[in-house]
Formats: sequence, structure tokens, C-alpha cells
Amino acid sequence: MRPSREIELELGLINLPLLMAYVMAASLLTMTPGVDTAMVLRTAIVEGRSSAVKATLGIALGCLIWGAMVSLGLGALLHASVLAYAVLKLIGAAYLLLLGIQLFMKPRSLVTLDENKESTAVSKCAFRQGLLANLLNPKIGLFYVTFLPHFVPEHVNMAGYTFILVSIHVLLSLAWLGVLIVVTDPMSHFLRRPKVVAKMDRLTGGIFILLGIKLALSKN
Repeated sequence: MRPSREIELELGLINLPLLMAYVMAASLLTMTPGVDTAMVLRTAIVEGRSSAVKATLGIALGCLIWGAMVSLGLGALLHASVLAYAVLKLIGAAYLLLLGIQLFMKPRSLVTLDENKESTAVSKCAFRQGLLANLLNPKIGLFYVTFLPHFVPEHVNMAGYTFILVSIHVLLSLAWLGVLIVVTDPMSHFLRRPKVVAKMDRLTGGIFILLGIKLALSKN
């Protein structure tokens, strides 16, 4: 009986049709514009490739942390608790609104990244913003809780396989955001002009404000 169980586990883990279906669905969802896309594009244009990469890594780490929590059952608890979801949702919405208002009301017209200390500080800020934008968004946890189980084969460890799917989603996100950074980089000289920088800050700020309002008004 034990060898048979091991064979079933191996077959479940290499369920290629189910895995490919997940990769296709996750790819489409990853390329759908949202907070991550807006943040990375704005960072790449205004602050440069290095800061955009740091923001991307922060976003990826936020997803991995949510994936770990979901695998441990905390995501299911969040899904079941209306109060916990509401509190985290409002905190996340407030964070997006704060970022959006700051960018919209006080856009920058000059970018100076020549000094190493300033560049390092900006990169750390970009990483922190990317990380917090995902950590404070309960919809990521709910997405993993409600979406991933459909692609978990039978006879496998639910927690372990769920985290594998989360990791695949993170890799897809890194690839997509990396493409955006690379495509944006050749245009950075033009896009860093004072008027363009100010408009980009206001545009991104407006997007964050709208997404924050949408998150705040979303149903529990």
C-alpha cells in the first residue's frame, strides 16, 4: 500500500495538464494592470532600473509571505474572519491612499540619483513600498485561498503544493515586471524630464488613490 501511495503522490506532482492550465491562468492574471504594474513602471521611469528592481523584489517577497501564510492556514482564517479581513483591508487601502495623495499633491520635477547614498536610500524606499503594498492587501491572500486549490492535484500535500504554486506565480511576476523594466529603460532619458516626472507621479498617485478607494469599498 505504501509504494502505491508514493506512486500516486508522484503522479499528482507531475500533473502537467493541470499545471499548464495554472501557468496560463496565472500569467494572464499577472499581466493584468494593477498596483504592482503601476508601482514598477513609475519607479522605473522616475527612479531608474535599480530602484524598479528593488520594488519588484519587495512585491515578490510580499507574495511569498502571503503564500507562506496561506499554506500555514492563516489565509483560510482571514477568509473566514470578516473582522480580520476588514481591518487589514482598511489598513491596506489607507496605505495606498497615503502613497497616492503624496504622489499626486507633491509630485517631483527633478530626479537626482548621482550620489550613492541617495540612490541607496531611494532603492530601500522602493523595496519597502513594494513589500508593504502587497503585505497590506488582503486580496492577495484571498486570491491564493480561493484560486490555488483548483489546481492542486489529489493525493498531494496541500500546504506544500500550494506554496509551489505561489512560487510559480512569483516567478511569473518577476519575469513580467522585469520585461516592463527592460522595455522602459531605453526611454528613461526622455521620461525623466521634469514635466514628464511630475505627470508620471500624478498619474501613478491617481491610480493608487482609485485602487485604494476600490479596496476600501470592496465587499468582505
